[in-house]
Amino acid sequence: MPPKSPEQRDSRTTPSVVERTVSRLAWPIWNSMDDRLRAPLRAVLPAVLSFLALAALQSVVRARFTHPIREPLEAAGIGVVLVATVFVSARVLDRRPVGEYGLSLDRHWWRSFAVGGAIATVINAGALAVAVGAGWATVVGVAEGAGDLPFLPAMAVVFSYVALASAWEEIVFRGAMLKNLAEGADGPVPRWAAVGVAVLASSLVFAFLHGGKVDHPSQYGYYLLAGLVLSGAYVLTGDLALPIGFHAWYNFTQSAVFGLGHSQRTPELIAVDIVGPARWMGEEGIVYSLFVVVGGLLLLAFLRWRDGRLGIDERVTRWTPGFERET
Repeated sequence: MPPKSPEQRDSRTTPSVVERTVSRLAWPIWNSMDDRLRAPLRAVLPAVLSFLALAALQSVVRARFTHPIREPLEAAGIGVVLVATVFVSARVLDRRPVGEYGLSLDRHWWRSFAVGGAIATVINAGALAVAVGAGWATVVGVAEGAGDLPFLPAMAVVFSYVALASAWEEIVFRGAMLKNLAEGADGPVPRWAAVGVAVLASSLVFAFLHGGKVDHPSQYGYYLLAGLVLSGAYVLTGDLALPIGFHAWYNFTQSAVFGLGHSQRTPELIAVDIVGPARWMGEEGIVYSLFVVVGGLLLLAFLRWRDGRLGIDERVTRWTPGFERET
């Protein structure tokens, strides 16, 4: 059922006692004026439901299949969960057009995606150069670790897996969570404050859910920085192209191109032996954290050059009700 137009709302009869009671009980979870869930639930449910779906998918696939069949099946399954998450979130939970998440997928979108990927590649190349220059990493080979697959198909499988997983994270943490938190708070507080709270909250959740890779609480700082950089790219553009491009190519080039990955064992274009101290060269080490900051500054510089200004994009807090889309 689409949200009610102003005329339909005004024409309603006085609600009965039962209707008023039901409305009061449903108030914490249901916005009767807009006929959709409250903002906190719209923000959290896409992540929770899709995370459970991904966990079930991985359990089934990993129990029944082995390398090299397992990885393509997992990538395909992530793609299915990703598409389902987008449409269920937009149509059922949010009741908004899919494009309002920042998924226009037009030529301009793909150009921004490419820029985000280029910046991510540059900063990982910089991290490798620093590591080698400091004697913390040594190049030991080229095009290694593909396992049972030829090298190029193995790289394609890894990129598909990483890109789909990164797109899922950006859609649930930025497109759904950040956007709905900012939209829900916009009005009760100024827009800049609403967006700031949404950025911080979604980045904290993003960091917390990477806790499986963390051995010490201080290492959460790396993921918090990454969340802030990705969220900043989203709120300044109202678009997911830069965050998805940056995120996907950052993860892919760090592990599969420059050999700097730790938790991900992938084929490596440049095979590297990492011997530096964990404080500097661990997966959440200082070198990677510093280059995440550099990446954020490069994204800001690009947006300042492209748009001539830096400011919160109004699309971050926009919701188009169904009756407005139909007129």
